[in-house]
Amino acid sequence: MTLTRRTWLLVPVLAALAACASAPSAPTSTASAAPSTPGPVASVFQAKKPPRLVVFMVVDGLPIRQVLGYRDQLQPDGFQRFLDRGAWFANAYYGHGYTVTAAGHSIMLSGAYPQRSGIIGNEWRDPMTAAPQYNTADPRYQYIGNKTEPLAGTSPNNYKVETVGDVLRTLQPGSKVIGISGKDRGAILPAGHKGTAYMYMGGSGEFASSTYYMDKHPAWVDAFNAAKPADKFFGKTWSPRLPEAAYARSVPDGQPWQANSGNGNRLPAVLGAGMDGPGPRFYGNILPSPFGDELTLAFAKAAVEGERLGADDQTDILSVSLSSHDYINHAFGPESRLSHDHFLHLDAYLQDWFKYLDAKVGRDNYVAVLTADHGFTDTPEWAKSQGRDAGRINPAQVVGVINAGLSKRFGEFRWALNMSGSGVIFDEVAIKMGASTRTTSTRRPRHRSNRSTASRRRSPARSWRAWTPRRPTSSSSAAPGTRASPPPAGGAEGRLDVRLPRDRHHPRQPLRERHPRPAADLGPGMGRPRPHRAARRDRRPRADAVGPAPHPRAEAGAGPVAAAARQVAPTSPRRRPPERGFPRSPHPPATGAGVGCVRHTAPVGSAVSQK
Repeated sequence: MTLTRRTWLLVPVLAALAACASAPSAPTSTASAAPSTPGPVASVFQAKKPPRLVVFMVVDGLPIRQVLGYRDQLQPDGFQRFLDRGAWFANAYYGHGYTVTAAGHSIMLSGAYPQRSGIIGNEWRDPMTAAPQYNTADPRYQYIGNKTEPLAGTSPNNYKVETVGDVLRTLQPGSKVIGISGKDRGAILPAGHKGTAYMYMGGSGEFASSTYYMDKHPAWVDAFNAAKPADKFFGKTWSPRLPEAAYARSVPDGQPWQANSGNGNRLPAVLGAGMDGPGPRFYGNILPSPFGDELTLAFAKAAVEGERLGADDQTDILSVSLSSHDYINHAFGPESRLSHDHFLHLDAYLQDWFKYLDAKVGRDNYVAVLTADHGFTDTPEWAKSQGRDAGRINPAQVVGVINAGLSKRFGEFRWALNMSGSGVIFDEVAIKMGASTRTTSTRRPRHRSNRSTASRRRSPARSWRAWTPRRPTSSSSAAPGTRASPPPAGGAEGRLDVRLPRDRHHPRQPLRERHPRPAADLGPGMGRPRPHRAARRDRRPRADAVGPAPHPRAEAGAGPVAAAARQVAPTSPRRRPPERGFPRSPHPPATGAGVGCVRHTAPVGSAVSQK
C-alpha cells in the first residue's frame, strides 16, 4: 500500500520535470501556435522519458525583487535562462511565518511545513528543559576528518518527513541523491534521510560528510580536498563586475550599519588581508564573498563526475544550496552595492555551471530548478533613513516586556522564560501550580451573588466544594457552625480537608472521598473519584450544634469513608457561603490569576518573506 502511494507521488513529479526538460530552448510566437496545441497538462501526460538528472538549486536569501530589479544587467544564460526559456513565478510566498534557512530548506523537497516536519527554525529551545536545539544536530555522529562542534549539523534525525529523494531511492535504489551546501542545514535537509550530504567546513576549507552517511569519504572527495581548492582564493580580490555608474540604484559601501569585520564593507576587498596564510579565519571569510559560491559549484562539478550523476537512465537528484548571498545580505543588507555585485557574480557562476552541465550531462538530459529558502527585507537603519517605520527588536527585551505586562495583570512572576525561534516559552508549571509559585493578586473577587446566572453554571468537573475546618481545642469549645474532628495520630494538631460530594446521577448513594486525602487515614481501596455536584447540607435542626451529627445517608455506609463523613458532617441548618478569595480547588491559585498560553510557539510578530 505504501509503495503504491509513493509511486503515485513520484510519477507526476518526474513527468512534470521531463515535460520541462522537453520544453523548447527558445521562446515561440504565440500567434503561430495552432489552436489544437496541447496545454501544460497534456504535455505532462505525453512525456514518457524522465530526466537523467534533476539539478535542484537554492540561492540562500535571494529576494525576487533583486532578480527582476537587476534583470537588465544579467548574463544571457545564467538567471536569464529561467526568465527567457523557463517557467518562473514572481509572486511566490511561503505559508509559514518564520522564514529562515532551515525551515525553508525543509519544505522545498518535502512539501511539509514546520508543524509537520519538526524543523521550526534554525535553532530553538526545548519547551520542557529550555536546552538549545539545532535543526540538524545529532551528537551520535561526527564530521569525517574534521572537528565537530557542539550542536553541529550531522544528520536529519530531527526531520520528521520524507523528501522526493527518499521516495525516489525507495522505488529506485540505484538512484543517487546528493546534497551540497556551504551550510550543514542547506545540504542535509534537501538530501533527506536516504541521500548523502556534503557541507563546507569553515575551519579547514574542505567539504565533508558525517558518519551518519558513511564511515569514510569516497576517493573523489579525498582527491578534491587534497588539492586544497580553497587556498587559491587567499589574496584574491573581490572587485566590482561593472563600472561604478551601474550601481547607482544600490546603497554605497561603508555605511555605519554595515558589518566591518571579515572582509570589510568596501569594494574592492582582498581576502586574507593582514593574514600570514590560509587558516580557520580565512576559510571562514570565504563564505561571505562571491568565492564561497564558486567553491561550492566546483565541488558540485566534482560530485557529478565522481558519482557519475546523470550517466544512466535512472534519475539522480543533485541539490546545490549556495549560501554566500545570505551571509552578504545579513552583513550589508540587500539594498547594498555589495549584495548587488555579489548577485552579478553569482549570475556569471550560474552561466558557467549550466554550460558545464550541457556538455557533461547533455542539455536535454537534465532539468534545472532554482528557488530560494527565504527573501530579505531592507536593513532597518536604511529603511528608517528613507522615512519608513523600522527598527530592531532584542529578544531579551521582548521577554522582559512580556513578563512586565503579565506580572502587572496576574501577579509578580517570571511568566515567560525564553524566546524559542519566533515564539515564547512560558513557565507552564508555574501557571498550573498557581498559588505555590505566584504572589497574591490585589484584585478582590466578586461575591458569588453578584455574578450572572450564566457565570454561576458550573460543569460537574468544577462542582467540588472544599474548605479547611477550624479545629477547636475540644469539642465542647467549638463554636456553632464549625466542624470538630479528632487530631491526627500522635496527638499533633493537623488539617483535615475532605470532599463531601454526592454522586451526580445517584444522589442517594453514600458520600465519597475526593483527593487530597486527609491527614487521618481513610483506609485503602479508594478508587479514582468521579466528578460530583456540591454536597448537600442536612437542613434538619440538631439538638447538639457542636458535636458531629450523623449524616442520614452516611449511616448506611460502612468503613473509614463513612466515619470521615460523620466527622465533618455539616452542623448548621444554613448553607455556608464561600470564603472570600478562596477558590474551590485543593491547590487554590492566587485570586485573579490565570494565564492562557500556547505550548512554546506563540508568535511575537514576524513578516512572511518573499522568495
